[in-house]
Formats: sequence, C-alpha cells, structure tokens
Amino acid sequence: MSSTDSDPGSARPGGRTARNTAAVMRATLDELGEQGYQRISVDRIASRSGVHKATVYRRWGGVEGLLAQALDWASGWHWEPVRTGSLYTDLISLNEEVAAGFAVAPERRISYATIAAAFDSDTAAEALRAYMADRHRRSSVLVAEAVARGEAPEGSDIEEVVRASVAPIYHRLLVCREPVTERHIHQAARITADAAAAGAFLIEDHPDHNPL
Repeated sequence: MSSTDSDPGSARPGGRTARNTAAVMRATLDELGEQGYQRISVDRIASRSGVHKATVYRRWGGVEGLLAQALDWASGWHWEPVRTGSLYTDLISLNEEVAAGFAVAPERRISYATIAAAFDSDTAAEALRAYMADRHRRSSVLVAEAVARGEAPEGSDIEEVVRASVAPIYHRLLVCREPVTERHIHQAARITADAAAAGAFLIEDHPDHNPL
C-alpha cells in the first residue's frame, strides 16, 4: 500500500505540513507495532518522526488522538480488492489478504497491536470500527459486481457478504489463536458464496427475504 500524497491540513499538496503529518502517522503505527499501546508515548513518536514534540501535542494531543488519526490516515491509502471474475475466487483472495495481514511482519505487529489497543481505549475502538467499516465498504464492490453477473440476487446485503467471508478468518486468528490454512480460507469463501447465491443475505424488507 502507499499513503496519500497530501493531508487535509496542508497548505499545499506535498507541503511541509503534509510531510510532517505522514512522518508522525507512520511513526505512530510503527511504534504501536513495536511497543504495543501501553508503551508508546508522544515523546517516542516525536523522536521517531523528527517532528517537534510541541507540534505533535498541539495538533494531535496525546497517544489516543495520535492513534485515532493514524488509523484515519491509513484508511486513506490506496487499496482495492483483487478481482478474479467470480465471487468465490474473489472472496478467496480477500480472505488470503486478511490472513496475510496477521502473518507478515511488520504489518502483523501493527494489526495485532491495533486490535489490542481497541480493548484499552474507547477512542482507539471507535477509530478501528471506522477503519474496518471503510475496508468492508471497499470490499463490497466484489459482491456488487457478483450481483451484476447474476451470482447473487438483487437486494443482497453486499457488506454482510464480505463480513461473513472474513469472519471465520478473524475468529481463528484472534479468538482461537489458531493458524489459518488454505483449506480454511477456501472453505469460508465457498460457504459464503453459496449462501449468497441462495439468497441468504437478502435484506429484510426484500420481497424474497426468507428469515431463517
């Protein structure tokens, strides 16, 4: 992934404010991954980013403000899901990317530390929810395209299809602390794609909705 070229607070795209913002946000995420939420500090982030501590405090306040802004900043990175031409294989690719985010250093450290921080900080939890909502929204284009191809009925809740596919991956990684295999990735995608095709994700007010 790559970061955005500018920051909403910059006087001009690519200016010093934008560069400072990117440096502080990157330092915040790196410190979070290396130190964990309980051990990061404004001093360490300022030192790592090369931005004066007073500037960091003035713009973002303490650690909670920095973490919330860093997640919001990360949501602005260019990202879109891989298209393969079918919902089943699209969901496989999505599940693989989720699993890789918790398996490849340094991303894995940041992923785990961000979720841990959400249990210690309401601000971090709110920021994480917003970040994940953005990822689900972007991923839902896969389901919208599958509906257009006739692989799932009109009126399907496209974001819920995404959630259903990735949920077993997160469960194994974060609740059970189990390794995720290719079989698990394919199985979750297969079950979800089949359920979507059968109309299991139709919104409640749709005339064909059949509550289980």
